[in-house]
Amino acid sequence: MTRFVTKAAALAVAVFPLVGVGVAGAQAQAVDEKTGPVSFANIASVRIGDEGQRGGALITETQRSPLLPGQSKLGADRVSVPKDDGERATFGGHYQIDLGRYSASQNPYPPGVASRDHNVFAALQATTVPTAAAETNYALRDNWQGGTKPADNTVLALEGAKTSVECTGPAKLSAATAVTRLWVRQAGGGLGIVPVPGGNAGLELKNLRLGPPGDITNADRATTVSDLRLTRVTAFGQLIRQDGWRGGDHTAVAGWRVEITTHVKDAQGAALQDVKTNIVLGGVSCSIPNGFVAKAAAPTGGPAATQAAVPTQVPAGYLGAAAPATDDDGSRVPFGIGLLFGGVFFAAVALLLGRRRKTGSD
Repeated sequence: MTRFVTKAAALAVAVFPLVGVGVAGAQAQAVDEKTGPVSFANIASVRIGDEGQRGGALITETQRSPLLPGQSKLGADRVSVPKDDGERATFGGHYQIDLGRYSASQNPYPPGVASRDHNVFAALQATTVPTAAAETNYALRDNWQGGTKPADNTVLALEGAKTSVECTGPAKLSAATAVTRLWVRQAGGGLGIVPVPGGNAGLELKNLRLGPPGDITNADRATTVSDLRLTRVTAFGQLIRQDGWRGGDHTAVAGWRVEITTHVKDAQGAALQDVKTNIVLGGVSCSIPNGFVAKAAAPTGGPAATQAAVPTQVPAGYLGAAAPATDDDGSRVPFGIGLLFGGVFFAAVALLLGRRRKTGSD
């Protein structure tokens, strides 16, 4: 049976404290925790396997707007996915998404793309209007290619990518997904600029020199290629999210969705299996209930507070325990007491996909 060759896969976790207890319990809440205005922001999340299947999932730190005016912002230490061995095992070992500052020797971007910090936050304004944004440069690398420099392995780069949402009222929801320049690995080997798709149009790329996210027995780099589709997130169900990442009666969403189908072949060009990988970059949402009316702005019209009144995000980690199955839409993982589990074993994909090819032994 053909299979992914991975060590015991890790379970990626994102943790949201229950913000209605502790310090928050001693303060007056501006909004209801379960039904009130809320926003979420996530810089990058990945699912291996078809939607609804028990493939591996890695959901990085997700910011949630606080219950009092303020914001929750992603720390600058998150500069790549995966960022450690636990996340690497869940992700499969080959792919890497760069999304923050880099040293000169580790530059994964095309010439001219400056090193920068990301800006990812979920906020509740003084008017109780929820907003969220994710802004940075993204680079998707396939380190299986074995390039000399990091940029030699980059397949896709989004320069100046920004997603944002604002829920001012039931009839006034706004969402934006933009990018300054889009770079793709060309057939000749170099990274070249391609037109940015407008509106809800998608970018379709065929036969990219891009392998599977993890090791597959007998897979060959020279013959294995991938098809890639880049689109804008337009529906809440398209986000790769934890169960605690909720919507509302009125919800706005934004993000970049990368769908990869890898056609894995052996050295003779014989098909072994297809592997599906879904990535959401800069996934953001905001939600408000029916009848929501924003509060009047402060007389000064100043900006909202820059710090959350209570913690609303704890850095992601990993656990070596099995996770419950996802729900029917394949985009969520269940919510445990105070913990939002952000992944399932990558090794499960090996069993699932390996059934497509029968041999006498493993």
